[in-house]
Amino acid sequence: GDDNSGRKVITFSCCRMPPSHQLNHTRLLEYLKYTLDQYVENDYTVVYFHYGLKSLNKPSLKWLQTAYKEFDRKYKKNLKALYVVHPTNFIKILWNIFKPLISHKFGKKVTYLNYLSDLKEHLKYDQLNIPQEVIRHDENLRGKQKGKLPPVVKVPPPRPPLPTQQFGVSLQYIKDKNRGELIPPVMMETVSYLKRKGLHVEGLFRRSASIQTIKDVQKLYNQAVILKTFLRELPQPLLTFECYDHILGITSVESSLRVTRCKQIIQGLPEHNYVVLKYLICFLHMVSQESIYNRMTASSLACVFGVNLIWPSKGTASLSALVPLNLFTELLIDFYTNVF
Repeated sequence: GDDNSGRKVITFSCCRMPPSHQLNHTRLLEYLKYTLDQYVENDYTVVYFHYGLKSLNKPSLKWLQTAYKEFDRKYKKNLKALYVVHPTNFIKILWNIFKPLISHKFGKKVTYLNYLSDLKEHLKYDQLNIPQEVIRHDENLRGKQKGKLPPVVKVPPPRPPLPTQQFGVSLQYIKDKNRGELIPPVMMETVSYLKRKGLHVEGLFRRSASIQTIKDVQKLYNQAVILKTFLRELPQPLLTFECYDHILGITSVESSLRVTRCKQIIQGLPEHNYVVLKYLICFLHMVSQESIYNRMTASSLACVFGVNLIWPSKGTASLSALVPLNLFTELLIDFYTNVF
């Protein structure tokens, strides 16, 4: 799934680890790197479910030390948060053993969470595939804490959006509150700012600000990585749910016909979505033209923006879906003048 900043979330569940004598730890390390390699070019988050790690399936300290060294700078640099759920004394002992090897900067990315509900503050909890054993363990911990199962919490009704609200509301709502202006102010002012000062910034859009910074910027509504956040918090993706399956089919279209197919798909968008999409892609095309300075080619921008322009109506995009989603976005950026 995704965290609250739109970064991909990778989970590791200890309860699914087989006994050590049945597991090829070399292959496990290769599999971990293979999985992460599909995300590490962009910022990502890891959730580690500690419950289920026992003496029977616990890897050796030597292997853990080797594994940590194997994950070089490219893995650690773009890992923005590591959430350790249900930590035990073993984790604290392990941390002290590895402290000399772990940089202070990396250590600040680690957050310990005692209960599953704590995850809801940081990511889209409903998207996580949490093992039933972990859920039962969490319920037991809560029961012990209060001597009984936790009561059902009544959630207050959602507050109506503010007249000035830009995040988490529809394009139509923003238009109605901004004298009929089709392009949302947050997008217009962010793009205007980046055109003036950001086109030559290396890695533009690839780096994410801290979660607290994003929250502060949302309140003040300013610049930074806020453009991706704005797109991700739309109630329906800019490319709409109806386009999802059509976009997934782009890889089965003959190469010479793909640009034409992209044009056909976006011409079916509601007029408001089309105008906003054109405005955004025009800017991203401009960014890609300066890739000699900012290192953000159409392909790089597609990896960053693809998942923020379209997602399925239920759940999150599968790994296999990322290829057509990114390809479609790359074609929009590369062939902007043809498509629009």
